[in-house]
Amino acid sequence: MKLNSLILFTALLLVSFIPTDSSSLYKPSEQLQELFEAVQLSNIFPDSKTFVDCEAKYAPEEIVKKYRQQKKRKDFNLQQFVLENFNLPEHAGGTFTSNLQLNMAEHILNHWDYLTRPADETEPYSSLIPLPYNYIVPGGRFREIYYWDSYFTMHGLAASGRMDLFENMLNNFAYQIDELGFIPNGNRTYYLSRSQPPFFSGMVRLFQHHKGTPAALAYLPHLVKEYNFWMDGLREVNENAPAQKHVVRMPDGSILNRYYDLKPEPRPESYSEDVKLAAHLQYEKEKQLLYTDIRAAAESGWDFSSRWFADGKSLETIETTSIIPVDLNSLLYQLENTISEFYLASGHGENAEKYEALAQKRQQALEKWLWDNGRQFYVDYNFRKKKHIPSLTLAAVYPLYFELASEERAGLVSKKLVEDFLKPGGLVTSLVETGEQWDYPNGWAPLQWMAIKGLEAYDMPELSQEISSRWLRINRKVFQETGKMMEKYNVVDTTLVGGGGEYPLQDGFGWTNGVDIALINPE
Repeated sequence: MKLNSLILFTALLLVSFIPTDSSSLYKPSEQLQELFEAVQLSNIFPDSKTFVDCEAKYAPEEIVKKYRQQKKRKDFNLQQFVLENFNLPEHAGGTFTSNLQLNMAEHILNHWDYLTRPADETEPYSSLIPLPYNYIVPGGRFREIYYWDSYFTMHGLAASGRMDLFENMLNNFAYQIDELGFIPNGNRTYYLSRSQPPFFSGMVRLFQHHKGTPAALAYLPHLVKEYNFWMDGLREVNENAPAQKHVVRMPDGSILNRYYDLKPEPRPESYSEDVKLAAHLQYEKEKQLLYTDIRAAAESGWDFSSRWFADGKSLETIETTSIIPVDLNSLLYQLENTISEFYLASGHGENAEKYEALAQKRQQALEKWLWDNGRQFYVDYNFRKKKHIPSLTLAAVYPLYFELASEERAGLVSKKLVEDFLKPGGLVTSLVETGEQWDYPNGWAPLQWMAIKGLEAYDMPELSQEISSRWLRINRKVFQETGKMMEKYNVVDTTLVGGGGEYPLQDGFGWTNGVDIALINPE
């Protein structure tokens, strides 16, 4: 099928992408007006996320009115005012105390219930978007469901025999697609301008593995709607305007995708950090571009990493929206293939062929634009600068995980993993130490999983097992020393735990638990 025909076919599908109106939801950054800015810039709370997770006791307009009246008083105390008008959020870890008599696997199985939240009740002045079924939260400061975290958590639930909770989480994501038109970063109103890496098709595939194709076909409409969200903007791109929302038209006319966020303003949950970062910029347009790139990196899940930085070192040079990422396009390849397979299974052969052709075109474009011949590795591409980014990262394992790489290229990727990325505690995320959490020396559970399973798919069991053994070893060590499962680990110096980023190290932790128990109890 010709590329123009494929673009027309996809554009016609995009007519169905009409997100639900969310104007009735409580949005602190908008409804609290100058009070919001005052609180976030006052450092009342060490973590900017705390205030946006607070539940207002009264209507926002009433609180703002009181604030305007009382702030003029000499004895006005902003912290006291906040405590009088808002309920503080609870810590997502609850009151759980680890039983150090348990081994790590037993702890994980015991811990699912403590990370489970019941179906939400609608609260008019909460930023939480209510979900109809119970779900797992990551833990720590993360009190809500997160999109891409949940994919790896769900692997662990399946390995733990908790398919009931697995299915509830899957249905919560389907519900969000139905109600909102897409899956947001997390079920908070301040996340409504962006998504996260699109793992919904992976969740459905895993459900299909356990429950069969007929049951999984119920999610075909949601898969199509998710695809339409990511391809929104396709009709507007052309040679002179190559980028629109998530869609980028490459110089040869092929279509790839980028991370993007709809709001060019500071993130409400990291407001003071973003304002401080942009303070040196003179013009409002410069600040808006910076905020968009920051938010796009948050959509990637890699917030933050040298892969998004122009100089490969500093957050101030972030340029996420200029970059075509290996991981995102591998995920969309899987989404296109899944839709094709499901259309075929439901008797719609013509639609199946069209999505199969879209997947093939994406695979060809990914292999052309995101493979660096010089470094023999999959590398993100800056379409504005017309060159690959300087950073090598573990995003390169995604083409192996989704089995779109050739045997030769998979072998070259594995070679570099051994030479440069493999450390005592597993695979390091990048080769650059920037102080950001998605860089050297940190290792993350989802990337270990993608690498381990990707290498297995290309019949490299020895390297796969070595990575798994090193990762589980450091996880067990930290658990035995602290009684906790961590969000990330220092895989270079195994005497340390992990660090970097905008917030302290979190324990809990949903996706680490999920990956570890799935490695310990393989199907």
